[in-house]
Amino acid sequence: MRIFLAGATGAVGRPLTRLLVAAGHTVTGTTRSAAKAASIEAAGATPVVLDAYDGDAVRAAVMAARPEVVIHQLTDLPATRDPETYPAALAANARLRMVATPNLSVAARSAGVRRFITQSVAFAYAPGDTPRREDDPLDFAGEGTRPQLVRGVTALEALTLATPGLAGVVLRYGYLYGPGTWYATPAGPGSIHVDAAAKAAELAVTRGAAGIYNIAEQDGAVAVDKAREQLGFDPGFRLDAA
Repeated sequence: MRIFLAGATGAVGRPLTRLLVAAGHTVTGTTRSAAKAASIEAAGATPVVLDAYDGDAVRAAVMAARPEVVIHQLTDLPATRDPETYPAALAANARLRMVATPNLSVAARSAGVRRFITQSVAFAYAPGDTPRREDDPLDFAGEGTRPQLVRGVTALEALTLATPGLAGVVLRYGYLYGPGTWYATPAGPGSIHVDAAAKAAELAVTRGAAGIYNIAEQDGAVAVDKAREQLGFDPGFRLDAA
């Protein structure tokens, strides 16, 4: 299957590229850094240096790749979590979700893509009884940086699920840990190893109905039974052990 992976050099994108190629898919992977293009090629995919904010460039790249599936794993976060710059980083990441997602969804429709998979978060739910499930409300009344997070998530998920002609799959990831993330070990309840997050996206290429799926460890924070049943998701998956 031909797949266009936006964000192929990110924390999830790197292991996901390896998994998709190993599964026999033909992958076009994007990066905004020309210096990182070689790592995409080394993983067996075709690199494209792309500014996700440039709608015309995104459309041209997607049309050239002729994908059957588009996977959106774009983020705009620093390599380390600095409390002083964290609010600005969240704002930048929310802006990316609100601008890059429509660029990708428009391009996907133009290219005749049938499946659109996007990265969301499982830690934007409003306070309530746990485990939180996919149909529980998001935290629109939160304080501090919370509104920025929820606005970005809401825009991304709406475009994923409501764009005509696309079967949209939203993967709500828990707090990522592992290589390339902010944490070496789980940061608390509702975490997920980056390899398991990547595997969920690879599974979603061919499995599961359109909709929202929580992707996290089964520690009581969020319910993951839907992802287990429909995607075959295993929170214990690790790439090196596969």
